[in-house]
Formats: sequence, C-alpha cells, structure tokens
Amino acid sequence: MRENLKGVRRCVVKVGSALLTDDGRGLNKQGIGSWVGQIAALRMQGVEVVLVSSGAVAAGMVTLGMDVRPRAIHLLQAAAAVGQMGLVQLYESHFKTHDLHTAQVLLTHDDLASRTRYLNARSTLLALLELGVVPIVNENDTVVTEEIRFGDNDTLGALVANLLEADLLLVLTDQDGLFEQDPRLFPAAKLISESHAFAPALDAMAGESRSGLGRGGMSTKLSASRLAARSGAHTVLANGRSDGVIKRVIDGENIGTLLLADQPAVAARKRWLAGHLQMRGELVLDAGAVRVLREGGKSLLAVGVLRSSGDFLRGEMVRCVDEKGQAVACGLINYSAEESRLISGRSSGEIEAELGYIAESELIHRDNLVLL
Repeated sequence: MRENLKGVRRCVVKVGSALLTDDGRGLNKQGIGSWVGQIAALRMQGVEVVLVSSGAVAAGMVTLGMDVRPRAIHLLQAAAAVGQMGLVQLYESHFKTHDLHTAQVLLTHDDLASRTRYLNARSTLLALLELGVVPIVNENDTVVTEEIRFGDNDTLGALVANLLEADLLLVLTDQDGLFEQDPRLFPAAKLISESHAFAPALDAMAGESRSGLGRGGMSTKLSASRLAARSGAHTVLANGRSDGVIKRVIDGENIGTLLLADQPAVAARKRWLAGHLQMRGELVLDAGAVRVLREGGKSLLAVGVLRSSGDFLRGEMVRCVDEKGQAVACGLINYSAEESRLISGRSSGEIEAELGYIAESELIHRDNLVLL
C-alpha cells in the first residue's frame, strides 16, 4: 500500500506542539524551515498541501514564561493570542523564500458543525489551493470555549481532511509512529508499520500525551486517523524530526505508521451525504437536469430547477426529485430557500444580477451531491 501514496494529490500535514516549540524551548525555526521546504517541493510536484499547525499556545507559553500548560480557558486564549503572532510570521517568512503565499485560517468546532460555515470554510480553502496558496490552519484558541474546542489539533487535521476530501493525513509527531507498547517505557517495543485504521488491536497500543505541551497523545492520533478514514483518507504517523520525512512518506518509503482507510474518498463522502443529514427542502428538476445528474455526473445548476420548497439555509441538505416526484439525488445546497426560489430556472451568469452577488456558480456542487 505504500506505493499508493505516490499518487497523493491533496495532503493535510499536521505538525505537533512538541516539534514546533522544540519541546518547549521556543519556536523551532530550523524545523519549520525544513518542513516548509518539503511542502514547497510537494507544491512543485503538483501536490496540494494544507498545513495544520499546533504551537500557538505552546509558543505563547514560552514567551509569557509559563512552565505548565494552563487549564483555565482565558489563560489558554491569552497564550494563543501571543504565540500565534510569532508562529504565523515565521511560517510566512520561510514560505516567501520559496515564492509561495500563505493564508492563516483559524477554525473552531462550531465552524464545521454548522453546515453554512462548513461550506464557507470548504469554499475558502479550495479557492486558496486553486490560487496556489498554502493554507495554515489552527484552532481559534483566542475565542474557543470548552464546548466548542476540537480537543486537539489531530482531530482538527482529520476534520480538514474530511472537509477537503484529502488523500492523506500526515501527522508529524515526536515519535517514530505507533508502537505495540510505549517505546519510552519499553525500548524494545515494535513499531506498527501498517494497519487498517479501525483494527481493534490498535486501541490498547495508543497512549496519552507525555509532553505537557499539546492535548493529544497517540490515542487522539488513532481517533483522528479513524475520523479521516471515514472520508477515505489514509493517515501516516511519523517522526517530524526525521530528515526529509514529508517527501519520504509521499515517495512511498516505509517510514512511520500507515493507517489505511477501508474505502476510496469519493465513495466514503457519498455514503456520509446519503445517510447522515436530514432533508430540509426539495427541488423539482426538469428532464435535462435529471439526465445530466444521472448520466453525466455533473453539478446541479439553477437553470435546471423548476421550483423549490422548504425552509433551508445555505449548506443544508435538500432532496432533488423529477417532475413526477421520484427521488433523483440529495446534496448540500449553496443557497438559501429564498435565494434558490429567486434563481431557479436562471443560468449561472444571471445569478449575480438577480441576487446582487454570487456565492457559487452551482446550486449543488457534484462533490456535495449523491444520487438516490
């Protein structure tokens, strides 16, 4: 299966706090320069990369002289606000040496739980990738509350992989991968080279974080790999301090632990769309639109909609039926019920004239649509 990693076209790279802060001694400038150089090389090969970066809180702790990660939310927020400044500036300066632009994207769990924000985040990240920009994603610790925390950036990395239908989630940690036993306690412990993400035997092998800098241990990384696998992304856990680790993983080298998804990304995402969201409205399609969806695998355009019903918001799930009321498809819609009624039957070029703006040229993008 390692050979399959050579075909990766979109990758989420997550870097942990212990690596980014050199185990709490301050921002690891040399390490960041190395990872940025490897990501730049992947971009030159045509691989789209999203960087999920921990380290804002840990960097702020160093600046503020905190020896132990705060438990109080307001102190975490303060540390994150201080640390994020230096972290992003350092990334930006390194990527500039490779003539690459970066963008800071701060997310909370609520951003991805809300269907509207989910589509907004997805559209923005895809636009950045299309423009050749490297998005740098972090949890928005400065506004986060206990109820909406991701809990760790391993989970955030998996959610971003889900969001973008990435082929691979690469988690860079301070360990060589997942071992049968904790190698810090059992030096002869055997490294797990490859396994299916949902293999029950893995649960007993994962432990909690021992660095005190981040919130995640191997257990959160295993959970993240399973979350990523639900949308078809494989996960590799590897030591970020290994020379050329990112390139070596993409080249299919046997390094770290490969946790395999059990199905391709497209099939997994379609299954999620079909089975896990409540229908909020209905679109009646003309014969041409039905044919295009069923035979062409295309997106649904407003011009093919005869009428709509229901009270839905952008990003909510709607059912598509033919003129006889037979179910054709369902998907996440890019416009609200009121907007959809205004643009039904109109070409994509007329949307802006009718609404005064254009969110997307498609009413439902094919990536967010599944045939019934």
